[in-house]
Amino acid sequence: MSELTEWAYPLAESLLAEPLPRRWQHSLGVAERARTIALVLGEDAELLEASAVLHDIGYSPDLAKTGFHPLDGARYLRDVANADERVVNLVAHHSCAWMEAEARGLREELEGEFPRESTHLNDALCYCDMNTTPDGTSTNPIDRVNEIAGRYGPDSLIGKFIRRAEPEILACTFRVLERVAAAKRQPM
Repeated sequence: MSELTEWAYPLAESLLAEPLPRRWQHSLGVAERARTIALVLGEDAELLEASAVLHDIGYSPDLAKTGFHPLDGARYLRDVANADERVVNLVAHHSCAWMEAEARGLREELEGEFPRESTHLNDALCYCDMNTTPDGTSTNPIDRVNEIAGRYGPDSLIGKFIRRAEPEILACTFRVLERVAAAKRQPM
């Protein structure tokens, strides 16, 4: 483990394991997915893994201020935990967060406070999140989107957001899998 991941895991565990054990298992699974695509991330592999384990800390009852977990988590990481700026930005924008922020009337706040990281890193975090079940096991993005829509209901804000985001979630997954396939075809 790098210094960044050695810092990220205990922080995420302290915020999620006790109050939200299932969310903690999901976060561990997302970090595990991040390790599986490390070959296409190079020096950003540890950054992605740290962001993956931290991506849902905004659900912690101690952090939930706006009710929009990417914003709440990113603000905590920036203002309290003094986290690496790139980790903060990835948490703020994970899994098409801008679309949900727009539905909540928070898009200007989100984008005004937190710049987006590169497309390949945002794609990678979305891939990891949307290929992990709530219990932390591997899945595919179609089943994951269906699970989220079913859990929240099709007419809920989250249900509508996830259906709106579905094409971009699938595109992120496709782009990541293309990069993984290309990396595997490269001669050693």
